[in-house]
Amino acid sequence: MRFTQTALVAAGLLTACSVSHPPLSADPIPVVAAGSLRDAMTEIARAHEAQTGQKFTLSFAASGLLRERIEKGEATQVFASADMGHPQRLADGGSWGMPRVFARNQLCALTQANLNLTPDRLLDALLDPAIRLGASTPNADPAGDYAWALFRRADAVRAGAYGILERKALQLTGGPTSPKAPAGRGTYAWVMDQGQADIFLTYCTNAVAAQAEVPRLKIVAVPPDLQVYADYGLTVRRASHPAAQAFADALLAPSAQAVFARYGFGSLPSPRAQK
Repeated sequence: MRFTQTALVAAGLLTACSVSHPPLSADPIPVVAAGSLRDAMTEIARAHEAQTGQKFTLSFAASGLLRERIEKGEATQVFASADMGHPQRLADGGSWGMPRVFARNQLCALTQANLNLTPDRLLDALLDPAIRLGASTPNADPAGDYAWALFRRADAVRAGAYGILERKALQLTGGPTSPKAPAGRGTYAWVMDQGQADIFLTYCTNAVAAQAEVPRLKIVAVPPDLQVYADYGLTVRRASHPAAQAFADALLAPSAQAVFARYGFGSLPSPRAQK
């Protein structure tokens, strides 16, 4: 199974990185990352800081918006995206290294409590005119791109489904003008708690976090014929401080991968698969 929520037993975050560390940067290393990485990346960065003494500033947002910020001159040194396309675009410009897959995710359907759905009935519900379908914003947020990819897969299952789903999907999150959740609230828990959608297609990690915040919400697995998998891409600015590359490498270490697994991310592909 490509995706698993089985928690790995961490051997200790503070012992996973190499004993030898690069010189410290006097200034904190700026890191930007997809919003779905907030909890896992924060934990990993704090452990890395504790071990090495190197400080980091972390900023989270939709990956496409982060890429635009970088292109406009934001001086970040590490970019962790929820897809491979946005970091690849930076790499193609010559100032960033080739992206590496460092985590995986997949889509789930987050639903209101009154819906009693099973995976085999999910497509019928998505197509139901009475059901409000929420998604993130394509191009700005990879979660939206993955939702639209699911719509295309649905069209192969049921002719005409793509057009119906594209027209009805409410782009509620991830865009430059999308309303922000109040302080202390998770975006998807807040959107669903406010009743803005009946079903929201989002990463399974987001769905689990939303249900933990609002227990009445339900999570429905996306059936294999509709499922879309998300490879997360990591890139470092060329000529950045060596501590930036060290942190990026630490995200691929077994202890960091254990943290990602504990938050519901899928297993990392083999080194050969990443070449």
